[in-house]
Amino acid sequence: MKRSIILFLITCFGYFVQAEEKQPPVLFPTPAVCVPTQGVFDLSAGVKATFKGTAARKMEKEVTGYLGQYASSDKSRKNTVAFLFDLSLGLPDEAYTMQVTPTGITVSASTASGLFYGKETLFQLACYGKGKIPACRIEDHPRLKWRGLMLDESRHFFGKEKVFQLLDQMAQLKLNVFHWHLTDEPGWRIEIKQYPKLTGIGAEGNWSDSHAAPTFYTQDEIREVVRYAADRHIMVVPEIDMPGHAIAACKAYPEVSGGGEGRWAGFTYHPCKDETYTFLSNILDEVAALFPSPYIHIGGDEVHYGNQSWYTDPQIQAFIKEHDLKNEVGLEHYFLRRMADTVQAKGKILIGWDEMVDAGISPDKAVVMWWRHDKPEQLEKALAQGYRVILTPRRPFYFDFVQHESHKIGRRWNGFNPIEQVCHFPDTLQTLLAGKEKQIMGLQMSVWTERIADGKRLDFMIFPRIAGVAEAAWTPLEVKSPEKLMKKLPFYLEYLDASGIYYFDPFQPERHAEPWGPSKADVLQNG
Repeated sequence: MKRSIILFLITCFGYFVQAEEKQPPVLFPTPAVCVPTQGVFDLSAGVKATFKGTAARKMEKEVTGYLGQYASSDKSRKNTVAFLFDLSLGLPDEAYTMQVTPTGITVSASTASGLFYGKETLFQLACYGKGKIPACRIEDHPRLKWRGLMLDESRHFFGKEKVFQLLDQMAQLKLNVFHWHLTDEPGWRIEIKQYPKLTGIGAEGNWSDSHAAPTFYTQDEIREVVRYAADRHIMVVPEIDMPGHAIAACKAYPEVSGGGEGRWAGFTYHPCKDETYTFLSNILDEVAALFPSPYIHIGGDEVHYGNQSWYTDPQIQAFIKEHDLKNEVGLEHYFLRRMADTVQAKGKILIGWDEMVDAGISPDKAVVMWWRHDKPEQLEKALAQGYRVILTPRRPFYFDFVQHESHKIGRRWNGFNPIEQVCHFPDTLQTLLAGKEKQIMGLQMSVWTERIADGKRLDFMIFPRIAGVAEAAWTPLEVKSPEKLMKKLPFYLEYLDASGIYYFDPFQPERHAEPWGPSKADVLQNG
């Protein structure tokens, strides 16, 4: 997918004035070091671009095409832009440097990812400056390694073109993990060849309409998305939920269902049948082959919602007694330990939600995602037990939460999640994290889609908060400032306008009406 030409034409009238006053240039996220110097590099004069090193030469066509959009018809090509890929520079992974003078720009890195992010920074400078790039010196590197976006496509399905758009936007903002939530209660969204009913039956319906036609990704489409993401230095991590949130799978293959009552019927896999573990192992074989990521997310959360049958099923009760598991929670933990071994046997590392902390899984087999903001003790236990942790608490990182007091659709929990709070995170946890910083892999926004049924509303809930995520994940604590982010945010909103992305405007909340999705009645009824 080619970058839209409107990216090149965006008008940001205040930017050049800032450059003349030697203010730091507008960039999202804010670089670790950015020192303004004297003068302006003018792309309209035409440039001669050079590319040294394998990683640099791979981006030659894209860079020359992009910068050429700004050149005037009488271009002299006296100025130069150089991309330098050099291992001997010794720059860390994802780090880059950039030197801009009135006559030349040099972007340098020791890794392909670092050079890629240097390119994205150059493109932003060109975009926001309308081809006039203020002279500066940039030394940039990420604060956190894991900078993620999770998209739930079980509850509502968006399709690969929407995913491509999200990956493009992530790359511009230096986000590098796409966590793909592909299975849950409403629908199974990934083709598994050994079990065709998973998509033939399990992919029917969504959260708004249980009778909707099946929607899912074929394995070829999965590979296409994974390649597209890799080209943008984004790792795709699949999530296959278990032992709970399994209604779609159990609808297709009831022989592996663990029961459940009412709306929770079929919510869990049967935790005592060898058939269940064979079924899941075979699924994970195909998943592991599709995703090069070293990680597979298996969920592991909220099992108690639908394990009512565990308390009365004679086979389950006998299994608990035979294996001295004490109770149903012990059985849940047995399941998670067994699946951790299965995932490890496939050469992968398990990721699970923070319920997993209590399951007794070795920290060398698993990574914990802390999501329950109201249970900081789960984060403390994970760190004390030596787990690596990814931070994605509901407040402020669940993007099904509303952004403004006036919004009617979406979640609240003693407040909501405006962009300022997103940017400020995880600074509020500094005391709790003290001495354990190396165990924090990073952070992630999670987009749950019960209340998001189409692309317009998806954009509204993600943008511009995604810029706050980028700032929180990339920019060093001593440089980051929510106040400064808000001052420069109008530039990003102008870019979104030009790109045709429907977003929430925090400065003029009434400017873009809150989309209801497919039906206001559906959203209100299903809450």
